[in-house]
Amino acid sequence: MAYAALSSLMHTLHQILHSKSPLICGSSTQQQQHHVESTYQSLCALQDFLEDTTKDAKDIENLKALEKRIRDVVYKAEDRVDSSLRSMILAGNGDERESASTFFIEELQQVQIEIDSLKKEVMVIEFNKHGSKSVELATTSSSSGKSKFFEEKTVVGMKDDFNAILNSLNAQPKELIVISVVGMGGIGKTTLARKVFEDTAIRSRFDKHAWVTISEQYNKRQMLLQVASSIAGINQEMSNDKLLETVYKGLKRKGFLIVIDDLWNTEAWDQMRRIFPNDDNKSRIILTTRHRDVADYASCPDFPSHDVSFLSLDDSWNLFTDRLFGKEPCPPQLEETGKHIIQQCRGLPLSIVVIAGLLGKIGMAHDNWKRIEENLKSFFGTVSEQCQAILSLSYSYLPQPLKACFLYIGGFPEDMEIRFSKLISLWIAEQFIKATSNKRLEVVAEEYLQELMDRSLIVAGTRRPNGRIKTCKIHDLLRQVCIREAQIENVVHFRNSDFVTYSDDINDLRRVIIPFFIRDYFYDHPRHRSRKITTRSLIFMGGSQSYEVITLYYWPGSISDFKLLKVLDAHEIGYDFSDTIPELVHLRYVNARINDPSSLAKLCNLQTIIIYSLRKNVQLPAEILTMSEIKHIEIEDLDMPNPLEAESGGIGDQPLFLTNLQTLSLRSSPAVVEILRRIPNLNKLKINDVGSSEWTAFVDCLLLLQGLVTLNIQAAASAASPNVPFVLSRDISLPNLNKLTLGSTFFPWEDMAVLANLPNLEVLKACDNAFWGTEWRLDEDVVFGELKYLGVHQGNLERWEATSDNFPMLEQLNLTKLHFLEEIPEGIGEIMTLKLIQIKDCNAEVVNSAKQIRENQRNWGNYGFQLRFYRY
Repeated sequence: MAYAALSSLMHTLHQILHSKSPLICGSSTQQQQHHVESTYQSLCALQDFLEDTTKDAKDIENLKALEKRIRDVVYKAEDRVDSSLRSMILAGNGDERESASTFFIEELQQVQIEIDSLKKEVMVIEFNKHGSKSVELATTSSSSGKSKFFEEKTVVGMKDDFNAILNSLNAQPKELIVISVVGMGGIGKTTLARKVFEDTAIRSRFDKHAWVTISEQYNKRQMLLQVASSIAGINQEMSNDKLLETVYKGLKRKGFLIVIDDLWNTEAWDQMRRIFPNDDNKSRIILTTRHRDVADYASCPDFPSHDVSFLSLDDSWNLFTDRLFGKEPCPPQLEETGKHIIQQCRGLPLSIVVIAGLLGKIGMAHDNWKRIEENLKSFFGTVSEQCQAILSLSYSYLPQPLKACFLYIGGFPEDMEIRFSKLISLWIAEQFIKATSNKRLEVVAEEYLQELMDRSLIVAGTRRPNGRIKTCKIHDLLRQVCIREAQIENVVHFRNSDFVTYSDDINDLRRVIIPFFIRDYFYDHPRHRSRKITTRSLIFMGGSQSYEVITLYYWPGSISDFKLLKVLDAHEIGYDFSDTIPELVHLRYVNARINDPSSLAKLCNLQTIIIYSLRKNVQLPAEILTMSEIKHIEIEDLDMPNPLEAESGGIGDQPLFLTNLQTLSLRSSPAVVEILRRIPNLNKLKINDVGSSEWTAFVDCLLLLQGLVTLNIQAAASAASPNVPFVLSRDISLPNLNKLTLGSTFFPWEDMAVLANLPNLEVLKACDNAFWGTEWRLDEDVVFGELKYLGVHQGNLERWEATSDNFPMLEQLNLTKLHFLEEIPEGIGEIMTLKLIQIKDCNAEVVNSAKQIRENQRNWGNYGFQLRFYRY
């Protein structure tokens, strides 16, 4: 889309203006500077125009046509700039460099002419509209009329549906019963199933619980992984047969509750059905589907499929006002218009919550609501068509910076839970996030995500132990809107979907996400080598077993053509990119296998490095230390270069060090201490294989990382032991640390008192013998004042003494493989904030004490408390 295209080119020009690198400086530096500055200012004017353009309904189509014109011109301009800049970066010294620099200036001149001409067109349009602007709709999160959305999953008008499912769950037959829930997309099947699945009273009657999302493209392995991970410990490398065996044995002779969400065909059900044993334990399966034939096929004869109905007008209005106003009433002047808008939703819950998200953002002005009403009331068609009209309208009124971000999400596979951290890194690499003077791009990106959630365009998936959102999802119907609009806007193309055919020419596709087969993308397009490819992003995900065979034949000869690539996410395909990477000088985000990382030395634009190597004793090139753009490094199989050696060896005049580095994940090495001493602004650190020899120096370095929020320390297998534990410094001071994970450190339990002094610690995970000893006694002056999550995994702990005063804010307790622990302290059950205790592979005494805590919590009125335990 136009705004995203402008942002990307503006970032490139901004880098040229402020770069000190000799790679982009020739003999005509002043002339180059002039053209760059002039073009940059014209792009700023175009971006401001798009942000300020009125969102009057009658102008939407005209605006789309104008945006297409701007996008096409800017894309071609960016191709000129990136291609000539690449030639200059790869040029040698002397005449070759001078020639490349001259060509670069010539291309800049042509770009300036094209952009200036476009700017004049826009100015004419703006002049013709001046003085006749219609009512503007607020389009930013800072606008008036903040939406009042709540975290609770409100279920309105589904009481009868819930009770019907409950009756089937409680039915007398002991044999396995399948309860099918059927209805169109967006009607609330998943919401209903989730409410049943998460009900504490219902869960307590079953030994095992699992939630499986299937979607249209059935993937047997993904299904097995979802079930197996819920009922037993698994290794991701297990074969399908081993996973099937693990699932079957894990469910055998157990009472289980399984939800199979979004089943599309009977063939998938036939493959799934045989993994669930029928042992007359009153086990139940809840199955949701859009297809009547699938529901009838899977349902048990005495338990016919249950239809989820459309909401009545009263229930629709109640859902709308609950989402938008909470317990407050709708303002009287908006009620009539609001009810007419809701009537157009035809009782479909998804339409109602999305339109509530839109109205909540445009403010409480009657004229704004009236304009939305006028867009909807003239549209007639099926419920599905009406829903699509509402969803498309909500997209049209998104703020410009959010549009590309929203469409990007639609490119991910159906029903996939997308990690926030990865999505944010990709958005930033794609230049979708607009920089502000006083906020980091990551903070702005999180605000974008929150706004999309406020508008109900995406929903939260899983959460972290401290309650923060870890993943997000998008509803299938909204994803269809994303894919359709993204195709039109040339933002992102999703291969292997109904919206893209394999006959499409790939040359002009800006961003491509490929879920399964590489061959379908490269081998079926032999003509793509005859033209310059302008693709900027290639993202591969899922189906790694398919990739391994195909890559050997089709990949190497194809990737070399993608000379302007800026995002490469190919971690799963297993191909070594060492020879290819040096050609991709514009890369900002790389997630791949690279056996020879010295090839990264020329990639001065890198922001995110996530790589692995199959070779031993491999380290990143010293040039990495001079790249100020880098924000994230994950290299758990490689080493960082030693700064002392880099300085003594001389790697140019560029100053060390990684001044903008925020996330670092690596294994320990002699270089780590020197690195940590030089990056005081680090936000997240994960370090593996910490040895005893570097432990003291490593802990001393932690004192310098005052901005650290997340810390994960895993000791080397032979570094610590019960006889030679690590020592936790009493002087440790990390004022901003929020999450701490420790593994294999064998600290004595009394060292826990040191961690209680961390003022903002909310999540503490003690894994794989992080603490050792048979007794853990907490004195009354040891208080984890902000701790919300405590996980203790594996150890020889027998007796644990604690009171509610030690953990006044605790919400979740997770205990795993504590085979010798006698009981959970009674005082833990007196914590009023407690929401969940999860027990896995502990003895019966621990389970019994947890059950007593559950009883106490209920006696005190905490009916939301949950107890989950896994039997073996």
